[in-house]
Amino acid sequence: MKAMIVDDEPLARRELRRLLASFPTIEIVGEAANVEEAVAGVERWQPELLFLDIQMPGGTGFDLLARLDQAPQVIFTTAYDHHAVHAFEVNALDYLLKPIEPERLAAAVARLHAAKSHQLQPTSQEPAIERLFVRDGPRCWFVPLQEVSLIVSEGNYVRLHWGKAQPLLARPLSSLEQRLDPRRFFRANRRQIINLDFIESVDLGVGGQLHAQLRDGPEIEISRRQARIFRTLTTI
Repeated sequence: MKAMIVDDEPLARRELRRLLASFPTIEIVGEAANVEEAVAGVERWQPELLFLDIQMPGGTGFDLLARLDQAPQVIFTTAYDHHAVHAFEVNALDYLLKPIEPERLAAAVARLHAAKSHQLQPTSQEPAIERLFVRDGPRCWFVPLQEVSLIVSEGNYVRLHWGKAQPLLARPLSSLEQRLDPRRFFRANRRQIINLDFIESVDLGVGGQLHAQLRDGPEIEISRRQARIFRTLTTI
């Protein structure tokens, strides 16, 4: 697995490299000392995992995640334990307190491999995104897209219906749609994309439209044009 170390302390980066040498499944493809370097490094190396410090000059680890199109797996590494609650609120894979203990690192890597074994295998050359880092006001999350039932356009933003949470993502619907798994997500109409796994029932509407009732969610109107496509994908 390709990994990247993001930490403003050279000694900390060197020590983590030394510890990770014991894990042949982890390939360190690059390092960064701040948010700007990290953004460029992620674009260049496309890591699947970030070992990410939180407090850095010019921006935090959370600032970095908010700038990425797709959130990799993240293991936070920091000297400040008061960030731990925040880190796990955003569903980080793990949180390692400096100085990092080899046993804790081994546990984090084991958790990483367990999580990876449950991921969907993409069928296209460009992988569909599986989760997003979303910052909405003072709160932020890693959102697993398979758990999002509905995506709604609100101007240049989209609202993600994720359980009881509905965070707002600063991205237009059209750009997000291009990176979604077409086996799971379907454009119902001009403003809404639905997760097919959450459809409870579908009824015929007026003029060839369809109405899809989402499990524990609203009823969504599938436009007449999209209804024809929808029928080719299902038994409706």
